Amino acid sequence: MHRLSRALALGAAVGAAAAAGAPASAQTTVRMATSWTGPHFDIMAKGFAEQVALLTGGKVKVEVFPAGTIGSPLKVTETVQKKVAQAGHHWSGYDYGVDKTAVLFGGYAGSMPAEHYIHWLYEAGGADMWRQWRLEKFGVVAMPCGSHADEIHMVAHKPIRRIEDLKGLKLRTSGAWAEIAGTLGASTVVLSGPDTFPALEKKVVDAIEWANPAINYSLGFHKVAKYHMLPGVHQASSAQECIFDKAVWDGFDAQTQKLIDAAAKANVLKVWMKFNNDDTIALGKLKAEGAEFVMVEPSYIEAARQATRAWEDKTSKELGGWFTKVLESQRAFVKQWEVASQYRSELK
Repeated sequence: MHRLSRALALGAAVGAAAAAGAPASAQTTVRMATSWTGPHFDIMAKGFAEQVALLTGGKVKVEVFPAGTIGSPLKVTETVQKKVAQAGHHWSGYDYGVDKTAVLFGGYAGSMPAEHYIHWLYEAGGADMWRQWRLEKFGVVAMPCGSHADEIHMVAHKPIRRIEDLKGLKLRTSGAWAEIAGTLGASTVVLSGPDTFPALEKKVVDAIEWANPAINYSLGFHKVAKYHMLPGVHQASSAQECIFDKAVWDGFDAQTQKLIDAAAKANVLKVWMKFNNDDTIALGKLKAEGAEFVMVEPSYIEAARQATRAWEDKTSKELGGWFTKVLESQRAFVKQWEVASQYRSELK
């Protein structure tokens, strides 16, 4: 069993005992910077804080702050490294400019399906690898702490069906897709969450990609742009990341560390199930409120797949190290799961 898996199992076992509570005087408050407003903040970040409070019996209080309150929404890791905040909640892919390995953990165009991905995290050592990478490269303690499945590929002011339709398209995106879509003809720009809606509304950009149907619906993108492109070929799965200043983390006793790890895993599963269900409802609401769904052509999907594979191979050759280690682990896991289609009806 992997180290983090052992910690999570133990954390769940001792959680009930911890819930009896430490005295209020022993409470530790951790200030958490985030990249978010909206559901990412209300459901994922606050949800993690609630899980931590529950499992530690109130011993640890995570105080979460919305995007931009503490540091830049796109530089949460830097905010924690500089000790401006003691912890952070964001998408690891925002560190793409520092180390492209970040998107392999956070989700990108080559990601495996969401269910495969969660199994890779907790049954194939992905979460352990994630923590080791962050410690070695950034000096912070990391854990996945939220997740959702396929995103809406784009919300745009015009329909996009063929790969040729990307040529010259001003697209808000981030991570690997900003680079890959560029090779396919798009003109990409990276914007934080709070800046994304006004950019689409004011037509600073032609299209945006942000999140899954439920989150997109709640943010109202459909009210300013009609066309919704499917499927989410740029990101089939996603995980949000919680990071802690190492000195703060080391200040927790071993049991508290295990409980925080357990809280993170609990939140991953909780929000993943919530969004899977909410997405089915949101699609109906989007259609009822005038959104038009556009299925991109098979040739578009194939062109995106080939461009992504080329990006993976090129980046692996250039960077080696952690990027290659994580990529090879994920590719091997996807290969392992190919047999699931022989007996799992939902994976056929």
